[in-house]
Amino acid sequence: MSAVTPGMVCSHHHLYSALARGMPAPPRQPTKFREILEQVWWRLDVALDEEMIRWSAMLGAAEALMCGTTAIVDHHESPTCIDGSLSVIADACAAVGVRTNLSYGVTDRHGPEGARRGLAENERFLRSGGRGMVGVHAAFTCGDDTLHAAAGLASDLGVGVHIHVAEGPDDIAAGERLQTLARDDWHLVHCVYLDRDLPGTIAHNPRSNMNNAVGYAAPATRPNRIVLGTDGIGADMLEEARLAYVRLRESDVLATPDVVWTWLDNGYALFPEARADRVTWNYDHADSGWHVVFTPGIRALQVEVGGEVLLRDGLPTRVDLAEVRAKAAEQAQRLFARL
Repeated sequence: MSAVTPGMVCSHHHLYSALARGMPAPPRQPTKFREILEQVWWRLDVALDEEMIRWSAMLGAAEALMCGTTAIVDHHESPTCIDGSLSVIADACAAVGVRTNLSYGVTDRHGPEGARRGLAENERFLRSGGRGMVGVHAAFTCGDDTLHAAAGLASDLGVGVHIHVAEGPDDIAAGERLQTLARDDWHLVHCVYLDRDLPGTIAHNPRSNMNNAVGYAAPATRPNRIVLGTDGIGADMLEEARLAYVRLRESDVLATPDVVWTWLDNGYALFPEARADRVTWNYDHADSGWHVVFTPGIRALQVEVGGEVLLRDGLPTRVDLAEVRAKAAEQAQRLFARL
């Protein structure tokens, strides 16, 4: 017996993090969230080049498909390889068959020119027909001019802003700074320390928040639409739902799996066509939140997108998984050498 469901949606990802597994230890052991960014992620993203971006995206897309995920909302940063980076990701994911909504995370960490190029990459990609939003890293790494420029560009292009919001205590002023800018089509990620309601969708990333020890976002207490993301730790949405449920339950013993199942379902607001995708699972109740949250090991056997079988017997059909893994491993070693 097996169950068939629509394709899963990962509502916040960092595909470039696929190369981070096994990376060398940072120069100093980080003990706070800002130090994790400085010692790990901000060293990694500045070392990325086009080939690393391509193969990390292809590996991430292939692994997403193997988890029944057919659509990814990705937030990208590669400060020394900005121009054209979103198209590299889009093409790599399209080669696998996974849908994407992409944005480049604008920041002032690399000066005004870095911010300008980040805005330009968002604009280039969106005006060329790419599907996405205008990306911003976070309010605490951007001056007011950059935040206003990103919000204005998004408004001009008729899209939302994809931004990390109050993930850690360093960004506790995000609510005040974004209050007059945020709109209903904004994609607000984390919101752990958000001190007020903002318009937009909130992307909850429970595994990442626990891994970074930033605290619980308590998304069920917010009036916003809530979606589930992974913040770069793969794209296994059933596993993320399991974790989201036990974290929610720890906070509220009366909570049920139906809440988290709704968060998964809300992802189709950005990818309505993913509802027509078909994922066949190795478990006959994979269509029930009450079963999924208590049943580890559920895997996708077959995935159909637009009538095409993109995963058969658990393996991608458009790409050679062994080759993708080998190429990604080569790029990971190049990345580690730079670190």
